[in-house]
Amino acid sequence: MSSSQRSDRHQAKPGGKGLHPKNLHKQGYDFTSLIKSHPALTPYVKANAYGNLSIEFADPKAVKLLNAALLKHYYGIVGWDIPEGALCPPIPGRADYIHHVAELFGELEPFANQASTQTGITLLDIGTGANGIYPILACQMYGWHCVGSDISAQSLENVARIIANNPILKDRFTLRMQSDRHKIFDGIIREGEFFDVSVCNPPFHASQDEALKSSQLKLKNLARNRGETKPGAASQALNFGGQEAELWCKGGEQMFLKKMIKESQLFAVQCRWFTSLVSKAENVKPSTKLMRKLGATEVREIEMRQGQKVTRILAWSFA
Repeated sequence: MSSSQRSDRHQAKPGGKGLHPKNLHKQGYDFTSLIKSHPALTPYVKANAYGNLSIEFADPKAVKLLNAALLKHYYGIVGWDIPEGALCPPIPGRADYIHHVAELFGELEPFANQASTQTGITLLDIGTGANGIYPILACQMYGWHCVGSDISAQSLENVARIIANNPILKDRFTLRMQSDRHKIFDGIIREGEFFDVSVCNPPFHASQDEALKSSQLKLKNLARNRGETKPGAASQALNFGGQEAELWCKGGEQMFLKKMIKESQLFAVQCRWFTSLVSKAENVKPSTKLMRKLGATEVREIEMRQGQKVTRILAWSFA
């Protein structure tokens, strides 16, 4: 079987909660240390039903402050913030994505005290959002040079403020506006430019209504885990937020992946690895089939686990 006909499934290596062995969060959240690094988190940390310190994960403000604390304590990032309603990404899972992507280039060591020799890798983040999380983590964990693109000027303005608050990011993280919402790489990757890898967390719902129903189900599950009969007042808000383009698009995840894979062929010699998160297992097979049809020489499915949650990264290359 040729490499273009083979799909390599990479299982996440054993680790706390299934996270990557290099993930700094594989042992869970150390709330005592996080509070010391970011005191604003203090009022939101309380003992749960098991007597362990935790936060109310249905409270958007608590989740946002947890992220700010994690980024400050572990990655040296200060002043991280996002507008109300913007997608608030789970840091452990996002770090896992970057660690697995790093393995596409061999065994790289994560950052130690913001000093690394692995500074030659260039990363393109498709849809960086208002949080800019993938480039931030890639810069701070591996010293990569990153470009974040988005169709939202408001989102890019917010990430620009985060970069301004952190001079260490200034020469490593740049932003580009995608002026055509129907394009992904076109208009972002410039002539003569080369990236080692692209990453993406695609919108996975087909409509706002579908996204809302999914969020309501998530809140019900959170309430059930707390032993409540129905979500409390704080749970009425979306715990991880998300706006149009972040959570939904016409055709949902399957259509977005199809568009991305087709367009990636046009930039086959300008990007070594194209990657994307895939939240729905049923979208893996048609996506890998299309990659091979278009001439991808390598196709990989990388499985990530965090507790009971399973997500996947699809990686493909024409090189």
